[in-house]
Formats: sequence, structure tokens, C-alpha cells
Amino acid sequence: MRYALVTGATSGIGIALSRVLARKGYGIIMVSSSIKNLDKARKSMEQRFPKSRIYIIMEDLGVKGAARSLYNKIHDKGIDIDILVNNAGFGLIGGTEKIDENMDEKLLYLNMVTPTILCKLFLRDMYKKGRGKILNVASTAAFQPGPYNSTYFASKSYLYSYSRAIRYEAMEHGVNICTLCPGSTRTKFFKKEGLKTPLWAMPAGKVAEYAADGLWKNKAVIVPGRINRIIRAVPSGIKLAVIARMKK
Repeated sequence: MRYALVTGATSGIGIALSRVLARKGYGIIMVSSSIKNLDKARKSMEQRFPKSRIYIIMEDLGVKGAARSLYNKIHDKGIDIDILVNNAGFGLIGGTEKIDENMDEKLLYLNMVTPTILCKLFLRDMYKKGRGKILNVASTAAFQPGPYNSTYFASKSYLYSYSRAIRYEAMEHGVNICTLCPGSTRTKFFKKEGLKTPLWAMPAGKVAEYAADGLWKNKAVIVPGRINRIIRAVPSGIKLAVIARMKK
């Protein structure tokens, strides 16, 4: 059986993608920092997909060294990863001078450093095999700055740029790297930020279907939904002002 590794897999886009990939016949390795959430997610997955192999790994990916630790745990189990989904991430709302520096550092590790290191480690294995897929979950936030949500927007811009660059490198090795840039999605993300989920937010399951379709078609950038694709074309200066008003 081929396996997919999904970070941030216990809710939202992460568990939705886990379900889509399990339907395609993949074994799933679900990663989260909460063992309680992992146990609940595994039971749900095993009930839905009794023929799939579901593994859970507890790892706080927002700290230094977590990516290497996760990689080692997977190799210790003798599992070969065919699909890597870097989905874990979070945001912080407020003026940059008011946000706790330790939380900002954790955000940067989780949203930028960890996916970078995981890509490096698993790409080496994929290059040896001459196949593999990586889906890095950025955001439409990658396309402009975000006042009062500054670190999150900047981290997604980094992940977007990094993913596009390594996609070019990976092409000659038979490995596909795609970047998912969803807009507002019905997940726990907004609740964690202390905000209400927008009425126009797309269901996580629908985002996951867009993502899987784009991954199999090897699309460089996957932007789910016509509205999100239209918004992408709006000048960044206009979007910056609107975002500042919304977040403040």
C-alpha cells in the first residue's frame, strides 16, 4: 500500500484531504500535536475506510527539530511516503507589536520552517524512487500583505514562493509539487484567531476535492472557487486596505 503523510490532519482541510486520499486507496499517516484529537480522527477514519491503514503520530511541528523527529519516526516504522501534505498552520490577529514573540516564533516554525525541512527530507527519498507528490497548503493570503495578520500572510507568501521554486527543481526527478491556495474555509482556523467564520467560506471537503483534483493534474497553483480566483486578480493595494479594515 502507498502512503500519504498529512500534517494538521485532525480537522478542517487536513482531515478532509485524509478522507479524499483514503478513498483513492492510500494508507494515511495523520500528524497533530494533540493525541486526543488524533485518537478521535483515527477512529473516524477507520470507520469510514476499514480497508485503509491509518497511523497516527503526535508531534508538535511548531518547535525546532520537529520535522526531523517526524521524519525519523516514519522511517523507524518502515513506511515509504508517496504523498506529503504540508497542511498544519495557524494565524495570529493583532498589531505586530502586541503579538507575543514566542507565539510568533511558533507560527513561523509551523508555517514555514517545518514544511521546508519536511520537503527537503522527503524529496531526497522521492528523487531516489523517481516519483512522488507534495502538496503545500498556502493560502490566498500569499498574494498580498495582511495588516493585523502580518506574520501569517507573510508566512504563506514564503511557502508559496518556496513551493513554486522547488517545483521547478523537482520536475526533472519525476516528482510533482503543487501549491494549494484556499480562501476562507469553514474550519476551526477563524475560531482560533478569535474571529467569526465568514458566511462565504467554502466547506473543507470541497476544498479538499479541488486540491486532490489539482494534485493529480499536477497543477502548479490550485485556487479553489471562482470567487477566490477573481479576488486574486484584484490589485494588492486594494486588498491590503480591505484586509486591514477587516482584521482591525
